[in-house]
Amino acid sequence: MKKTTVLVVDDSATIRHLLTEILSRDPEIEVIGQAPEPAIARQLIKELNPDVITLDIEMPNMNGLDFLEKIMRLRPMPVVMVSTLTQRGAEATIAALELGAVDYHAKPTENLVASLLESGNELAAKVKAAARAQVRARPVPSSKRVQPKMAYSGPGASVVAIGASTGGVEALIELISHFPENCPPTVITQHMPEHFTASFAERLDRICAPKVAEASEGKPLAPGHVYLAPGGRRHLEITGISGFRCKLSEGDPVSGHIPSVDVLFHSVARCAGRNAIGVILTGMGRDGAHGLAAIRNAGGVTLGQDAASCVVYGMPRAAFEAGAVERQLPLEKLGPEIIRQCGLRSEGVQHASSI
Repeated sequence: MKKTTVLVVDDSATIRHLLTEILSRDPEIEVIGQAPEPAIARQLIKELNPDVITLDIEMPNMNGLDFLEKIMRLRPMPVVMVSTLTQRGAEATIAALELGAVDYHAKPTENLVASLLESGNELAAKVKAAARAQVRARPVPSSKRVQPKMAYSGPGASVVAIGASTGGVEALIELISHFPENCPPTVITQHMPEHFTASFAERLDRICAPKVAEASEGKPLAPGHVYLAPGGRRHLEITGISGFRCKLSEGDPVSGHIPSVDVLFHSVARCAGRNAIGVILTGMGRDGAHGLAAIRNAGGVTLGQDAASCVVYGMPRAAFEAGAVERQLPLEKLGPEIIRQCGLRSEGVQHASSI
């Protein structure tokens, strides 16, 4: 079996050697080089042609974001960011994922060596998954609010529920950019640590037409609003029969995750039933497959991102093979299709009430 080859880029010699030690423990990974800064990394990329780069953000001469932008523009390849669990680190990591980094790994600010060693298997799994990811050249992200590409008459009866993981930052930015200002209430679970989701919600809110924020306990779902599950220790669900609210519940991981897409989807199936639209996006693993099947069985619409447009065709594939996905579409067509389906359901509800 061919090993996944890795170039470790970090300005700290301690971190470089530690990451090399951690990754080298996996028999399917070979660290073939280390670089303390982007100029040396660029030369080693040419010489060694690694499958994956692990990349720090704060480095001398050129920071990791500027270097990543050049990589994705000139020589697209899988990159896993290694970022600190701070507000500043979270914002930078969100920017990196938007630029095209496949994934990220949290670099703790305390007990650094012990914490990195403890999470070594997780890092190795992310690196191996990144090697299989579909990486394409990315345009430079816009800081301007995106104009929706499809009108929506609203108000509709639908609740839109979306699940994503690896590659989800880019995918959600593209998807929500199609949503108009008066979009149906939308709930999202994206696998992400607690320090990162607030930054991601703020980023989506700046560039998309609807209002985007982290979900909070008891918050009513309203048209024109998108609610992102807070990362960390709680699952996002919805409650209610006609007037839906956000519910944040502590508990064990479900399908390997907190927050879990399956938990969100099951609650949407129970509460919204045939008025639900469930969407599964790029990501590793199977989270969301069972919950999406519940939405479909309840009469809701279920859509999945297709293999060609996924960074990692894992979660959508598991849902499709389980029979949970009615239609698979390229990412750029999913947003307009969601809004079209909401319009159809809105018309259906209005027609029924007039009989």
